[in-house]
Amino acid sequence: MPDIRPFRGVRYDLTRVGALSDVAAPPYDVIGPELQDRLYKTSPYNIIRLELNKEQADDSPESNRYTRAAKELREWTREGILAEDPHTSIYVYEQTFEVEGQTHTRKGFFARVRLEPFGEGMIYPHEQTLSGPKADRLALFNATKFNLSPVFGLYPDPTEDVLHAAEAGIRDRTPIEATDHLGVVSRIWPVVDQATHTTVQGLMASKPIFIADGHHRYETGVNYRNQLAASGGLSGPDDPANFTMMMLVGMSDPGLLILPTHRLVSGLPGLTSDELIRLLSPDFEIEVVGDGPAAGRAAWENMEMSGDQDILGFGTVADGKWITARLRSDAKMDELAPEHSAEWRSLGVSILHEFVLKALLGPIGSPNFTYVHLLDEVLDSVTHCGCDLACFVPPAGMNHVESIASNLEKMPPKSTYFYPKLLSGLVLNPIR
Repeated sequence: MPDIRPFRGVRYDLTRVGALSDVAAPPYDVIGPELQDRLYKTSPYNIIRLELNKEQADDSPESNRYTRAAKELREWTREGILAEDPHTSIYVYEQTFEVEGQTHTRKGFFARVRLEPFGEGMIYPHEQTLSGPKADRLALFNATKFNLSPVFGLYPDPTEDVLHAAEAGIRDRTPIEATDHLGVVSRIWPVVDQATHTTVQGLMASKPIFIADGHHRYETGVNYRNQLAASGGLSGPDDPANFTMMMLVGMSDPGLLILPTHRLVSGLPGLTSDELIRLLSPDFEIEVVGDGPAAGRAAWENMEMSGDQDILGFGTVADGKWITARLRSDAKMDELAPEHSAEWRSLGVSILHEFVLKALLGPIGSPNFTYVHLLDEVLDSVTHCGCDLACFVPPAGMNHVESIASNLEKMPPKSTYFYPKLLSGLVLNPIR
C-alpha cells in the first residue's frame, strides 16, 4: 500500500530573498536556454541554479554544473537563504491558471511517498523513460542529496475526501504565493496538524498512485535508493532516501486538465488533401471541412464535440485544406499492434502514430514531428508553412491513464500533457 509521510521541508526564507516568484522556476525539462538566462537574471537565489545549473566550457569531472549546484545549495543553507521547517508538514498546493480563455484551479498536496519499483506495488507509470535524463538526475541527486522538484502523482478520490481532509488544516491561514512566467499563480500552505496527517495517511493507504509527470525523477529516486542500499548506506526503512517528494492530486479534481498534444509533421513535402484522402479512405470515414484557419478551428471543434479517440484532424499545408478522419474498424490496429492491449490500441495518439504516420505515410516520405498544445499554434504553423501536415489529436483521459497504467503498459510518447507544470522551489526535500 502507498506509504505517505509528512516531512520537514526546506524552504526559502522570504525575508532574505524577497518574492517567492523571483526564486521559483518550472521543472528542468521544460526550460530552454532563453528561459534559463531569464531565471538566472531574476534572482541570484533562483532555484534554476540548483535544478539546471548552466554548463561551462571548462567543465570537468571535478567541477561541473552538478558540483556547482551542490556548492550553491550548501552556501544558501549556511547563510539561511534556505531553512528546514521546524515541524513535519504536508503542504497543500493549488494552482490557478487560464486555458483557452477559461480559468481553472487545481488542488493537491506535497508529501513524501515511499519508493516502489514499478510493477511491484501500487505506484504506476504511464510513460516511457530514457536513460539520458535519468543519468542526469542521478548525478544531481548524488551531488545535492535533495529532491529539488516534486513528482506529480494522481490517485482516485471521486468524493475528494483526501483533499477535504488536507484542507481542514489550513482554514483561515494565508498562503505563500508565486506567479510564474506563464501567469500561473501557485499557492502553498504548510499543514503541521498531526491529526490531519494521520487522517490523510489513512485515506491514502488503499489508493493506487499513477505518475502524471516526473517519471524520470521517480525512477531516479529508485535508482538512488538502490545505489545506497548496495553500498550499505541506508540507515533503515525510514531513511529519507526510501521516499520521494510527490505532489498528489485527486483524479476527480475539477482543475485537473490533460491538454491535447498535436503533431506538426515535416518530411512530407507537397502532400495534398486529395493524396491524404486517397491513403486514408480505405480505413477511415473522411469529412472535408474546408480550407483556411476557420476550417481548422471547425475541425477541432467537431473533434471536441465528439469526445471520441478514434477521430483525427488533418491540415495539409500544400493546399491549406482541413479534413477529419474517423477509423472505421479496430481490425487494422489489432493487426498493427497485437502486443498492446485494446485500450492502448484505441488511443487517438496510437492510431495516429502506428497507422497513419508509420503504416500509411511512412512509405511515401520521412515523417518527423514537433509537438504543440494550443489550437492557435497549429493554425499558425499551417498558415505560415511551418510544417507539411498538421495533426489534431484528441487528449487521453483520466480513464485511459488509469486503465493502461494499471495494465503495466506505457502510453505512446507525448500522450498526455498535464497543464500547468508544478513549480520547483516551493519546497525541497532532503534525501540524506
